[in-house]
Amino acid sequence: MAINRGWSYREQVGPSAAGQTVLEYLASTRAHSTAAEWSARLDRGEIEVDGAGAVAAAVLRPGQVVVWHRPPWDEPDVPLRYEVIHEDEAIVAVDKPSGLPTMPAGGFLQHTLMTLLRERYPEANPLHRLGRCTSGLVLFSRTHAAASALTRGWRDEVKKTYRALASGTTHTDMFVIDAPIGPVAHPLLGEVEAASETGKPSRSVAMVLERGADRTLFSVDITTGRPHQIRIHLAYAGHPLIGDPLYCEGGMIKHQPGLPGDGGYLLHAERLAFTHPLTGTRMTLQSRPPRALLTLEELTADATESVRAR
Repeated sequence: MAINRGWSYREQVGPSAAGQTVLEYLASTRAHSTAAEWSARLDRGEIEVDGAGAVAAAVLRPGQVVVWHRPPWDEPDVPLRYEVIHEDEAIVAVDKPSGLPTMPAGGFLQHTLMTLLRERYPEANPLHRLGRCTSGLVLFSRTHAAASALTRGWRDEVKKTYRALASGTTHTDMFVIDAPIGPVAHPLLGEVEAASETGKPSRSVAMVLERGADRTLFSVDITTGRPHQIRIHLAYAGHPLIGDPLYCEGGMIKHQPGLPGDGGYLLHAERLAFTHPLTGTRMTLQSRPPRALLTLEELTADATESVRAR
C-alpha cells in the first residue's frame, strides 16, 4: 500500500439531473458509495457545487459543476514495472503488466501506467487503454500532432491483435463476432459494458491457435475498441475467458458479477500495427505473451533454445 495525494473529481450536471438534490445526485450517479457515505462527505466539506461548499438538500440545475475533493487514500499494491518497446520523438510504446491499471480510476491514481510513464515522459498521453488485468502493448503519443494523426486513422489504420485463453472448444478455425456492445445494469456500479442490442457496432475476428481439454487458445483481431470487447465477444460466441469474474456465455454479466477490474483471466495485447505519424512508414510492434498463452509448439521451441544456450 502507498498513500497518494488525493484527487478532485469534477462533473457538470446534465439536464436529466435537474431537480435532484446534491445528495440524491451523488448517490444515484456514483453507486460505489451509499447515500450515508455521501452524506458524511458532504458534512466533512469534501463536496463543492460551482466552487462553494455544497449542502445536501440543495437542488441542482443543469450546467452546474459538482466537485468531490477526495482526500489522500492508500492505493492497492500492483506491479509497477513496465518495459519500453519503442520510443522516438513522436510516440512511445510500452509493455504493460497484468494488474497495473492504464489510467487513473476508482481506487487507483498514482499506481497507474500513465502516471508512472509521465515520470519519464511528462508529455505522454495514452491513445488507447487496456483493462487492468490485460497485459501487453499500450501506445502513447508524445506530441499533439502525433496524437491527432494517429487518432484520425485509428479505426482503419491501427490493427490490434490479442491472445486469449477461453473455455470450450470449437470446430471452426476462424469466426467473426459483431455483437453490439453497450451499457447494461450492474448491481454495484450502476452500469458496465456488455453485449446489448442497443449498443455500438463492434467487430472481432477470432482465430484458433490451439485446442485443449475444454479450452481454446485464440488470437483475436479487433477493428473497434469497445471496453472489454474481447471478453464480451468471446463470451457472446460461447467461449468466456477462463477465470473471467464478470462475463458469461452470451456476452452478458454473471448473476453475481465481479467488477471489471477483477482479475483471474488471461488476455494479452500481442501485436500493434500502425502508420508512424511522422515518417509515414508502417510499423509492427510485438509483445511476447506470458507462458500460459503460448502454444505447445512455442513452448517446445523455447525449451530447445534453452538447451542450446547451455
